[in-house]
Amino acid sequence: MDITISLSDGVPIYRQILNQIKYLMASGQLLPEEELPPIRTLALQLKVTPNTVVKAYDELESAGLIHKRRGAGTYVSDVTSPLANRERQRIIEQRVDALLAEAHQLNFTADDILRVLRERLAVMPRLAAAAAKGER
Repeated sequence: MDITISLSDGVPIYRQILNQIKYLMASGQLLPEEELPPIRTLALQLKVTPNTVVKAYDELESAGLIHKRRGAGTYVSDVTSPLANRERQRIIEQRVDALLAEAHQLNFTADDILRVLRERLAVMPRLAAAAAKGER
């Protein structure tokens, strides 16, 4: 599990861990019933206190995104839950908002944006196939 902590962005460390795990789940990089790293292991890897990881895991558990098995670890819950779907929606909305803000600054019209989106969607299968082959 690849999590990166930034001490300079002003977001609390536990929130960074929480957000990145949510993203990994929503994007399918963490699968249902996949085991998360133990608290101490992740804390050592990220160079944070175990309490920081506990806080992130507790919030994820409260949201129903992970569950603990006593003595057996912490696991990803079923990502088809409504909470996971809302998280996926939230992620894409943030990306769209950023795109729209930048497009506005560059004086793109809605038609321009839709044209570019359609063009990019048309080449996606080819890009995905090339990426799968290790090309680009």
